[in-house]
Amino acid sequence: MRHPIPVRTRVLVPAIAALAAAGTLTGCLSTEPKPDHALPAPTSPTAATEAAAGSLGAPGSACALPVSFGLAADWKPQAVKAGDDEVFAALGKQGPATMVCEVDAKPAGNIGYLRVWTAGDSPARTALEGFVKAAEGTSKVTYKETRAGALPAVEVTYTVYNKLMEESKEERAFAVAAPKGTVIVHLGGLDSQEHREMLPALELARTTLKPL
Repeated sequence: MRHPIPVRTRVLVPAIAALAAAGTLTGCLSTEPKPDHALPAPTSPTAATEAAAGSLGAPGSACALPVSFGLAADWKPQAVKAGDDEVFAALGKQGPATMVCEVDAKPAGNIGYLRVWTAGDSPARTALEGFVKAAEGTSKVTYKETRAGALPAVEVTYTVYNKLMEESKEERAFAVAAPKGTVIVHLGGLDSQEHREMLPALELARTTLKPL
């Protein structure tokens, strides 16, 4: 599903907290059933590197992180800072993790975000399990061992019930314990179809990840 959506700056406000928790901050909603689509084939590290249109995480990039990874074309990153406002701060916390960066897919034609969270020095599995348990309405949770670049990582796939859409949607995340801190990279989306169309961006981040 492609959406000709113009680039615009996102502003977090309490009125859209429910949409933020659902994985998207857009007002474009639909309750029509979406057809089932096969998941994209895994991306090889070489292909992923070639597909990267930029990188994120290193000093001087849009978000300074404990790791760096490749960005898909036209995805727009922005650092997230909760500040002193309690409502804003609550939106940026999930279990042991704090949101530090989000990458908007709308300029690339999809409705969703790739969000980066940090979780101190927690083991990757512990941080990821706490992150998922803190989400509301989760089901079909499956963990597996994988790699993020050259580092061992843990990946989770699960579904979340979206009250606004009155349906469940797929979500996915991976966690890695880097020397400078544990990182969770999460991909949501407006619905499962949007999520599946954006999976190559998550796979690009995972296969090109490097510790800093």
